[in-house]
Amino acid sequence: MGGSAMPHLSLLEQALLTGVLTGGLYGLLALGLSLSWGLLRLVNLGHFAMALLGAYLTWWLGTSYNVAPWWAGLLVVFVFFFYGVGLHWVFMRFRVTEMASMLITFAFAVIVESTIQTIWTADFRRYETAWGSQSWVVGSLYVPKLNTIAFVVAGALAAATWAWLRYTYAGRALRACAEDPPIATAFGINHRGLSFLLSGLCAAFAGVAGVFIALIATLAPSEIWSWIGVVFAVVIIGGLGNPLGALAGGVLIGVCEAMTMAIVNPSWAPLVSFSVLIALLLFRPRWI
Repeated sequence: MGGSAMPHLSLLEQALLTGVLTGGLYGLLALGLSLSWGLLRLVNLGHFAMALLGAYLTWWLGTSYNVAPWWAGLLVVFVFFFYGVGLHWVFMRFRVTEMASMLITFAFAVIVESTIQTIWTADFRRYETAWGSQSWVVGSLYVPKLNTIAFVVAGALAAATWAWLRYTYAGRALRACAEDPPIATAFGINHRGLSFLLSGLCAAFAGVAGVFIALIATLAPSEIWSWIGVVFAVVIIGGLGNPLGALAGGVLIGVCEAMTMAIVNPSWAPLVSFSVLIALLLFRPRWI
């Protein structure tokens, strides 16, 4: 026999749906990093570690203390917001540059991974919930409930953040500060206060992503590093500081991965995001 047969159409449709929903989670993970990098000029690799920490906290509160995921999520998001404010205070206090922020937060991610492994061990963890295995059936397609809710939340947050940046004074001021901080400050914009607010929101978005990761995925400390290539590709495709672009980039990568698994081989899926990332780094300057 020459070559392998193409998958059945229903399998391709299911793979497409899975890719779109997975892309929503990628977009949610990318949202905070895109805003931090694009508007604060800080490359926060610790964003992935905080998302995983949020996932472990959601799982731990749910399994050890029977705290419902939405209440655990509210607590995680609240705490993470103030962590983000504190982190930005440290960055401003020590005048951390863009490159230095990447190195510092990389080290922070390693510390968080080690802490998670020390507290909860390296064993795989799964948060079993009533909705975890439930799906809506639409024709021949199975639509997972939790993945769909994650996609809707990602879309709502991306759209709300985009509207906030575009139509509110604070959002326009943040974009002005990203373009030219000294001029923006000269016109009376409180760059310091707005940057604290945005940093807190970026950390809160990591907390939201963490809640859905806990509900959807199997947890392991090393998951931090498996997201880096994917989410960097998503951020670059979507454009720095572009919330809707982060969601669109996430969907693109998610669909590419899912179709690769369905048509070629599941082991090739991780290659997709890195290939897209390299291609964009090489060729995007020619598009501008």
